[in-house]
Amino acid sequence: MENKEFTYQGKTLNGILMLVLNIIGFLAGVGLFIFACVSQEGWLANVCGVCGVLLLILSIICVCGFILVEPGQARVLLFFGKYRGTFTEPGYYWLNPFISQKKLSLRVRNLDAEPIKVNDKTGNPIMIGMVLVWKLKDTYKAIFEIDTQTMAEGSTGQAGIGASAAQIMNMLGRFVQIQADAALRQVAGQYAYDDDEGGKSNQITLRDGSDEINKELEARIDERLAMAGIEVVEARINYLAYAPEIAAVMLRRQQASAIISAREKIVEGAVSMVKMALQKLSDEDVVELDDDKKAAMVSNLLVVLCGDDTAQPVVNTGTLNH
Repeated sequence: MENKEFTYQGKTLNGILMLVLNIIGFLAGVGLFIFACVSQEGWLANVCGVCGVLLLILSIICVCGFILVEPGQARVLLFFGKYRGTFTEPGYYWLNPFISQKKLSLRVRNLDAEPIKVNDKTGNPIMIGMVLVWKLKDTYKAIFEIDTQTMAEGSTGQAGIGASAAQIMNMLGRFVQIQADAALRQVAGQYAYDDDEGGKSNQITLRDGSDEINKELEARIDERLAMAGIEVVEARINYLAYAPEIAAVMLRRQQASAIISAREKIVEGAVSMVKMALQKLSDEDVVELDDDKKAAMVSNLLVVLCGDDTAQPVVNTGTLNH
């Protein structure tokens, strides 16, 4: 897309110097007008009166040419509706008083979006929120290619040329919020909240794929906001949970999955320990066990090792034949 923004190339003067000259011109105009009122000279009074009025009018017009630019701010300059450039040099200046200006902020801004309800890839309703860091990059697009007059909540269509910098930035912030919500819904719908297969499918999910998903979310938002000349500095998900209507059910499912995984580990360890015990007894000739006794021993050891409650041992003082 063509970049239509350019730096203002017109004539600018030192604002302090012009302020002093303007005050001198205003005082001179007042003095000449008073002199004309009290003077007895007819033609001289008329000349002084006309010059005084002209100086007063000129000084009032020149007041409109002063411009103060702070660091991190910009001025979009218009001359009778024609774009004359963007002025970003910090300082106090004076330029053509017939040039109108729109003040914009180039500073970084935050958007802490409230969690919204969306459906993930599997259709489960979830609550998801994000934090977005953005700043204005192209002032031409922000002013002339986006209709900021209709973006503000409760707008009456009066936020035109005279809109303040705060009003314009709030309207752009509203535009960013709408586009960010749309991008968040799109990205959230492409992934499942969690892996139903316990991590065996190797699929990226919203819960454990934060880095990849945040990068994709940032790219999606940046693509949408490019039309308004806005640059995305960072976008990341900061809130993720199941919707209230299914949260309890999903919590029980997660607990069941955790219990099953834990049981698998316990059984795996118990089998390994039983195998090691039988191998030790055989290698060191502690006792000879037939298949029935080995089966009974394996059963008892597995009950002890896999049981939730503490085992209560029974001491057998007889022989192994009993």
